[in-house]
Amino acid sequence: MLIERYFEFLQAAVVACPLVQTFRLAYDKRGTYEGFIRGEIHFPDGSTLHIREFVDTEQGVDRLTYVYQYLDPALNLVFRYDNTGHHRRLGLASYPDHKHDGSESSVVSSMAPGLADVLREIQGLITPTT
Repeated sequence: MLIERYFEFLQAAVVACPLVQTFRLAYDKRGTYEGFIRGEIHFPDGSTLHIREFVDTEQGVDRLTYVYQYLDPALNLVFRYDNTGHHRRLGLASYPDHKHDGSESSVVSSMAPGLADVLREIQGLITPTT
């Protein structure tokens, strides 16, 4: 898949999420199949999702690096998924993929979610206002 198609796929996932209030995604094409994505997505309750991905799409979608960091309105960490290899000592089954759940020190095993998965998780956390 060409990297532009993946950029379109991410954009569509964000637009399809009914709780997204505003968003900014920056796409940096690094080659025919490689690209870097950085951005933030804002929700009506004041929370924010920061995303970064470096992706190779030549043979499927290989997210070489990714970070999805979700902060509450007071900028406290709710969760962060990433594949930075700094938690080898924890012996996580999913290493290097992991999730910081509620704090930097609470690291749990986690498979690598995609952006649509993370947006669905956030939808489950945000209580709609009436």
